[in-house]
Amino acid sequence: MGEDVRLRAVVALAQGMAAAHTPRECWRAAALGACQALGGTFAALSVWERDLGRLKVLVNAGQRAPDEEEFPDAEAYPVHQFSEITEFLHERWAGGGEPDAWVETADGPAADGYGHPGVPSGRSEPRTWGRVAALRRRGRGCCVIAPIVLHGRAWGELYVARPVGAPVFDRADADFATVLASVVAAGLAQTERLEEVRKLAFTDPLTGLANRRAVDTRLDEAVDRFLTDGSVVSLVVCDLNGLKDVNDTHGHAVGDRLLERFGSVLSCAGARLPGALAARLGGDEFCILSVGPEADEVVAVADELCVRAGELEFGEGVACGVASTGDPIGPVRSARRLFRLADAAQYRAKAARSPKPVVAGRDGAVVRLADAPPTASRDRRRFRDARPER
Repeated sequence: MGEDVRLRAVVALAQGMAAAHTPRECWRAAALGACQALGGTFAALSVWERDLGRLKVLVNAGQRAPDEEEFPDAEAYPVHQFSEITEFLHERWAGGGEPDAWVETADGPAADGYGHPGVPSGRSEPRTWGRVAALRRRGRGCCVIAPIVLHGRAWGELYVARPVGAPVFDRADADFATVLASVVAAGLAQTERLEEVRKLAFTDPLTGLANRRAVDTRLDEAVDRFLTDGSVVSLVVCDLNGLKDVNDTHGHAVGDRLLERFGSVLSCAGARLPGALAARLGGDEFCILSVGPEADEVVAVADELCVRAGELEFGEGVACGVASTGDPIGPVRSARRLFRLADAAQYRAKAARSPKPVVAGRDGAVVRLADAPPTASRDRRRFRDARPER
């Protein structure tokens, strides 16, 4: 393979990873890009999970065997079976060497000089027979393994294979795989940074719940899904009662602890609804967004949430309102309308000091309240006022 071809392959790999929007897309782009660059038919990306002592496969790309999933949940191997990722690499680095890639075949490690890493005098070869058995079992003739180093530590490995009968990877392929692993490492580092930024952008720092921005985005998507296929979308909106009194009497540190504790209660409640999003909207306002479960399931969770909130130390319970497309609430064509319905139900619960949730469509006044012109005292969430109808 000429230098120009390989340079274009490196650029394509870097661009593919840069275009990824999620970690999975990044992993797939890394594996497929390396597979194409090296002329392989299969590639995998694995991470060394130090706390669990295993090499976990993140993605299998290309021509997969029947037992290989693209994004496996449980494909992992004890690192003692692949000691080069732990022991051998550190020996190389300690001696001033680099984490070079190496080649293995279905008959065992490739001959020294075209892929298998040299070992300092007096040391044994890496134990590679687990890989050899895997090659044979899946009908592959050879593979090249390139360690991935991230933030100065062994992160995992890039693995590219060819089928039986195809040319065996040579020394130049192994050297090129080392270069590709460096490109993959840079892409993974960028993805980590972007994920951290996304997490900060969509997470409430005090409670660890989702924030208003996350709810806005998810609710728009949920209502689109409702309009497309009729999936039930439900919103539980609640105000934590008495927070101002707690802050004034016991201090803001105690008030923050109350918010954190209620955030945990809300998270546990949301966990009973598959795929639900638990969020803090700001101040003493929280919500749960559910897509899929029936309205009665959501109301039952909201009821339990009210009970649990009333048991919190220093707390005075919550005012809780529920709006669900599974109830007779009239047409819902926008996220804003569903939020207004849930907020109107919460407002009514707060005004009545109700110990239970008020549910739009089951309390006749809620829909009328939501559809009435907003007033400064009731429609107080600035972010909702700013949301345009779609």
